[in-house]
Amino acid sequence: MKAACVEAYGGPEQIQIKNIAIPKAHRGEVLVKVHASSATTADSMIRTGKPYFGRLILGLLKPKYPVSGTGFSGEVIALGESVHNFKLGDQVFGETTLNFGTNAEYLSIKEAGVILPKPESLSHEEAAVFCDGPLTSYNFLVSLARIKAGQKVLINGAAGSLGSAAVQIANYYGAEVTALASTENFSKLKELGAHHCVDYKTTAIENLSERFDIFYDTVGKSSFKQAKKVLSKEGQYYSPVLNLSTLVDMICTKLFKAKQRAHFAATGMLKDPELKVMLEKVLQIQIAAKLKVPIFRQYPLEKVAEAHRLLASGTKKFNLVIRNL
Repeated sequence: MKAACVEAYGGPEQIQIKNIAIPKAHRGEVLVKVHASSATTADSMIRTGKPYFGRLILGLLKPKYPVSGTGFSGEVIALGESVHNFKLGDQVFGETTLNFGTNAEYLSIKEAGVILPKPESLSHEEAAVFCDGPLTSYNFLVSLARIKAGQKVLINGAAGSLGSAAVQIANYYGAEVTALASTENFSKLKELGAHHCVDYKTTAIENLSERFDIFYDTVGKSSFKQAKKVLSKEGQYYSPVLNLSTLVDMICTKLFKAKQRAHFAATGMLKDPELKVMLEKVLQIQIAAKLKVPIFRQYPLEKVAEAHRLLASGTKKFNLVIRNL
């Protein structure tokens, strides 16, 4: 089968399309013919091996799992022994987390892993990226922040995969949503449920006059020091991107029991059963409220490196899909 392989840390040029053996469905596993997969900001960080402490998990000198990609959608074509919840022909989607391997024509995944039947309300392309933005933002806003109706939420990077999902989830739970993005994305963000839009290019975060209960920085481009100036007295700052500054702020605000605190979480590090339950819950929102998964661009499997070049440019919006034609 064809697969996008990364055998050394570095730039997009490290991604090579190679012919490798089709994986087998071992005991408790299903073999999926992949129709679509994801290319995410997290994937690009994994490709570069940065931040460096991540290599303790991903592989010290080179990636432990060379086939890139974590999100997928496709069809079950083979069953290992003792598989009870899936049958041949099932349309499924999910996430491989730290096992990667989805930017390929076939994928073997444990039945007990993060895999669910694909609802008809999602295309394969939408389902392939559903575990990036919607699942991660659900974890931050619902599981961690425990968002409530009437709260004021500021979302930085609102036009990204995490941000566009966060706008919709926050709106679904009755919060007042302010989206930070470029002006060209305002129309789409208001369509997704943003009540207010602010151009980050012309308005500095610390100059915002509003005070927010939740500041969710989906791209990790702000700091807790900036956030404090726009947080309410007990406002909370959340970021899926960990750097030294955020780590220090997390420790200090918790140690001194500050009312305003900084928080980081790595959704992909959660255990599969926890992620699967969370995915079922966010999927209920999608089915009930038609949670949209906007797609920016689609690439054939042979052009995964091109998708990563777009990720590296910093101009990516919403979601990127890798399609197996």
